[in-house]
Amino acid sequence: MDLSFDEGSYLVRLARKSIETYIDTKQMLKRPDNFPDVLEEKRGVFVTLNLYPDKRLRGCIGYPLAYEPLIDATISSAISAAFSDPRFPPLNKDELGKIVVEVTVLSPMISLDKKIPYERQIKVGRDGLFVVCGANSGLLLPQVPVEWGWNEKEFLNEICVKAGLNRDCYENVHCDMYRFTGQIFEEITPNGDIEEKNI
Repeated sequence: MDLSFDEGSYLVRLARKSIETYIDTKQMLKRPDNFPDVLEEKRGVFVTLNLYPDKRLRGCIGYPLAYEPLIDATISSAISAAFSDPRFPPLNKDELGKIVVEVTVLSPMISLDKKIPYERQIKVGRDGLFVVCGANSGLLLPQVPVEWGWNEKEFLNEICVKAGLNRDCYENVHCDMYRFTGQIFEEITPNGDIEEKNI
């Protein structure tokens, strides 16, 4: 079920407040007393931090699967994206005014049929991809192939690379491929207005 604009905006504000609280106190933000009921549902979610205005990635971490309520998963994903993404140093206080916060709420995963070419089952601009192959896994959000200008075949190659596997891992029958959609809410400017992003 899609979130309303107000519910999505709430998550973006919550993600930023989680980061600010951790910078100031080194403590995880406590779950708010009052929040929209739908955020109690277990959903996958990712929090992305982009530098403003050039939108270079500054951190992105989340939960591919519905492990915990969306309200809790957003708080922990925001803190992890800011301080535990191994690709970047921890965010510092001076950067708070230089990043925009983006929250992507994931749909349930749909398993791809191994008997049908994957290129025919996915669509750039609609789907994200999740691959699991033994101990390796990787996820790319729906907005990523659009931002990079990939076609479906390139998207399949890149999800394998993201998982630390050969570019043709999707041809391995022991690898499981999934597609999903995402509802994206993001700040237009740092700590500014929020929009629902259409890709």
